[in-house]
Amino acid sequence: MFDDNEYKQAMAKVIERFENELKKVRTGRAHPDMLANVKAEAYGEFMPLNQVANITASGATLLLVTPFDPANLQNIAKAIRDDQSLGLNPSDDGHVVRVPVPPLTEERRKEIVKTASSKVEEAKVAIRNVREDARKELKTAELPEDVKKKAEKSVNELTKSFIDKIDTIFKAKSAEIMAI
Repeated sequence: MFDDNEYKQAMAKVIERFENELKKVRTGRAHPDMLANVKAEAYGEFMPLNQVANITASGATLLLVTPFDPANLQNIAKAIRDDQSLGLNPSDDGHVVRVPVPPLTEERRKEIVKTASSKVEEAKVAIRNVREDARKELKTAELPEDVKKKAEKSVNELTKSFIDKIDTIFKAKSAEIMAI
């Protein structure tokens, strides 16, 4: 008998990764994950911001970045300012970096949705790759032909359900981005 649990788990991991990627996409509200891809120079190395500072959202339009070591304050502000994809202009008061999150323009919202849609396609391709792995295993399996057909149909239905889940998640995220 063909066991598709391994492939279900692989597809679930793709969905989980996709959701984590979408958390990083800016929606107009301040969220600590917005700065997840920023790397600041600290101690002679470039490190993810969450390893050199505590990031919190203070209201819907302000992020506070509190460095663990105050000596890194300037480098943190510079790293955030230099990341053009964010379009943020941080300021520091000697203790904490304040990052105001300006409201998004309609044009910028559409641009963000387009960027997020590329992540949708990547996730769908990953799901299809898992399906192909399952198909390859089925072809080499020593199973009766009717069992192979049923298993392939099951894998296709599984793939379709996970792709539908990706579309649903993206639709919700698009609505969140486009909401003013």
